[in-house]
Amino acid sequence: MAGLFPLLPRAAKVKRTVKLAASPTKADLPMAENKQPTPDSHRTMQVVNHIRSLLESGKLQPGEKIPSEREFARSLKISRASLRTGINYLAAMGVLKVRHGVGTFVADGPAEFDKASLRIMGALHGFQPWQMFEARLLLESQMAGLAAERSNQEQHAALSEEVVEMFAAIDSPSEYLVHDILFHRIISQASGNPILAALMETITSALYEDRRKTVEHSLDLRESAEMHRAIYRAIRSGKASEARKLMEQHLHLAESAQGKERVSLPASEPGSAKSSKSADRARSTSKTRQANHPPASA
Repeated sequence: MAGLFPLLPRAAKVKRTVKLAASPTKADLPMAENKQPTPDSHRTMQVVNHIRSLLESGKLQPGEKIPSEREFARSLKISRASLRTGINYLAAMGVLKVRHGVGTFVADGPAEFDKASLRIMGALHGFQPWQMFEARLLLESQMAGLAAERSNQEQHAALSEEVVEMFAAIDSPSEYLVHDILFHRIISQASGNPILAALMETITSALYEDRRKTVEHSLDLRESAEMHRAIYRAIRSGKASEARKLMEQHLHLAESAQGKERVSLPASEPGSAKSSKSADRARSTSKTRQANHPPASA
């Protein structure tokens, strides 16, 4: 199901950045679905569909800087805050590239969006935050080690750029999230295993959708930025074991931090403290079950 819940694309080259993967056609940009959207999702898709129309008409070219916030918001008749929500969504999807203090650019080729979404499956089957982190821990720790062994100078430069942007966006959680997501996507590409990278892209799509609801309640983004810098340095130095350990440490800290963010949400919101307690109970039950019935040895 394309549209409101696309699969995160592979990182694509944009103006003054490094190309990490090929990009498909402009027709792959998501379109809003015929659902009853929330005001937030409606404004987001309004921006998405406007960018799509500009690309299809040739008025906006890949690699080109988009209009200023004021001009763009006025043309869409929405607030600048609503515009930023849509821009951040497209940036996390790899369609736009936000350059701190410079502007926002269109990727050199709109990225690919899959027809399926882990987020939809999660809604149907009740996936819990701890399950997401467990999956990420298994995948990303190993991909960080592979990236340390297989990455190249271009990918090192791309990772370095995202670390710089994270430190620059410490006081802007929503912008920080975009660069956080891109950093992890670059590592998945640098692992050199397209199957692992595709699995991670699916998880990251759902991750962004959920995290952007809580990120404004972040308590210490500087600590997070420093962890990302340490992971980058381990990968650049080719220290696979260290990269794996640092990624594991980062994800455990992130799980704890994001749990605190959910506590700050209203009880009626998905992912709120009430939902978090339910997840903790489910996790405890799962661990008890595993303790009583340990798996057979390989």
